[in-house]
Amino acid sequence: MGMWIGRNRKARVTYGFDEIALVPGDVTINPNEVDTTFHIPRPDGSSIKLPIPILASAMDGVTDVKFCIAMGKLGGLGVINLEGVQTRYEKPAEILDQIATADKDEVTSLIQKIYLAPIKEKLIIRRIEELKAAGVLAAVSSIPQKAERFGVIAQKAGADVFIVQSTVSTVRHVATEYKSLELAAFCKRMKIPVIIGNAVTYDVTLELMDCGVAGVLVGVGPGAACTSRGVLGLGVPQVTATVDCAAARDEHHKRTGRFVPIITDGGMSKGGDVCKALACGSDAVMVGSAFARSEEAPGRGNHWGMATPHANLPRGTRIKVGVTGSLKQILFGPATVDDGSQNLIGAITTCMGNVGAATIREFQETEIIIAPSIKTEGKLFQTVQNVGMGTR
Repeated sequence: MGMWIGRNRKARVTYGFDEIALVPGDVTINPNEVDTTFHIPRPDGSSIKLPIPILASAMDGVTDVKFCIAMGKLGGLGVINLEGVQTRYEKPAEILDQIATADKDEVTSLIQKIYLAPIKEKLIIRRIEELKAAGVLAAVSSIPQKAERFGVIAQKAGADVFIVQSTVSTVRHVATEYKSLELAAFCKRMKIPVIIGNAVTYDVTLELMDCGVAGVLVGVGPGAACTSRGVLGLGVPQVTATVDCAAARDEHHKRTGRFVPIITDGGMSKGGDVCKALACGSDAVMVGSAFARSEEAPGRGNHWGMATPHANLPRGTRIKVGVTGSLKQILFGPATVDDGSQNLIGAITTCMGNVGAATIREFQETEIIIAPSIKTEGKLFQTVQNVGMGTR
């Protein structure tokens, strides 16, 4: 499998969203009659049911309490970063203003300084309590090294979902400078679902699922504000990564009878990308930059990656995405822009209807073709005029 790239060395050919297309089905369905429900399994055998298969990334330019409340009331799930400004500062709005107005040549060093402030456990508890008081699910995220400590705090405060997230997650992590997270033991101790990320390969996904996780985030470096692929040369395009991890999920389900969802994370700013991720085998998607453009997002039209504050090797940058509309518009429309960045749920249900899929599981059986010209064929005028599919 693969192609020769030189003497004694082969490499696989992999694919991203712009290189494939979905084929319409033999039967079509009314988009209003398809089911987009996403299930997150709980340790007790029940599940959290989300009407829409979309999570908002745990990034400070995307989610805060206000945003997550709005997201929850619309049927999705927003995730709070337990190592971000929301848990370091009593008044995070003032800090976010500094980041939003900083000069582009100084913003990375400013972010690095801002994230040196200590994390306050009382603020972790407060943010979760604020979400629960609003009547929505509380989902929070931390890196593996802080998961043991923050997991206990979050669970006691009433969190519904705990996400352990790093650039690359594996079960077998070797470290002598700190204690590695024993994932299987951690999942067993937690009474709430534990989702882990990020992974892009079949074997790693299978090992993660064997530890009892409630979901696996898929994607290394595809985010709009992430620079990991440039800094580290690391990553797998999201179509191939999703297909490989979906195969691991299906193997795990066949072997154990336990279905563990995968969630494609990053690289999707428009409805067509989200549809392709689901059709390639994902059970839900995690989106950042599309939501950073909402009126409810705390970034004031700015977006930056979780690895941007790294003290020695930043792997993210602040990008300006602008504010285009409300969160409701971005999720459900009506769309006032023509580039596919609004009414994401409308795109999903319409695509499902056109391929004849009544459920997400059926959507995952959609015929897929390799089509590198799918975005440019016949779109010369749009490209020249920088509108629609020709928007740069």
